[in-house]
Amino acid sequence: MNPYKIIVIDDNLSVLRTLKLVLNGVFKTVVTVPDPKLIPAMLNVGDVDVVLLDMNFDARKLDGEEGLFWLNRINEMPNPPAVVLITAFGDIDLAVRSVQQGAEDFITKPWDNQTLIQKLEAAITKHRAKQQTVSLAAEAVSLHNQMAANKQLSLEELEKKHILEVVDQVNGNLVNAAERLGISRQTLYNKLKKFGVII
Repeated sequence: MNPYKIIVIDDNLSVLRTLKLVLNGVFKTVVTVPDPKLIPAMLNVGDVDVVLLDMNFDARKLDGEEGLFWLNRINEMPNPPAVVLITAFGDIDLAVRSVQQGAEDFITKPWDNQTLIQKLEAAITKHRAKQQTVSLAAEAVSLHNQMAANKQLSLEELEKKHILEVVDQVNGNLVNAAERLGISRQTLYNKLKKFGVII
């Protein structure tokens, strides 16, 4: 059994019951929901790894637009889970559109249980890799900005910044800060006094 949490959203209760039986032995947590309006509340905690989302909830409209609408709402949330869309009325164009709008994969009903499970697990892996790439890119931008800001500081300002960061890390304990900085407590005290910092 994998450690993942999945939410299955489909208005057909027999589909929900079947998917619960199929996925229960595979996913640590399987939650089934008939109403997509519950999505924001269910994803609020941030502990969901993948959403298996039906594309049609209104029997009069079978164009998949509802699924795409909810896919976009999920992707707007902070740290969204992977999304795999499922429908009985799928076509190639709809599959392409759903992936272009951020779905990790697309499954048509009726499904093959083993293929469904493989696609869900692959979607989680792929989604996490994408999130990690985004996170690393954000860190790189932040580091670049920090380095650019530091270039504009004088040597004395850089020293002051470093010393204050170390003092902050040890919660103001000057003995520990001096030790980390490799200077005596008196030298640290003199520097802080010079910088106009009162401890």
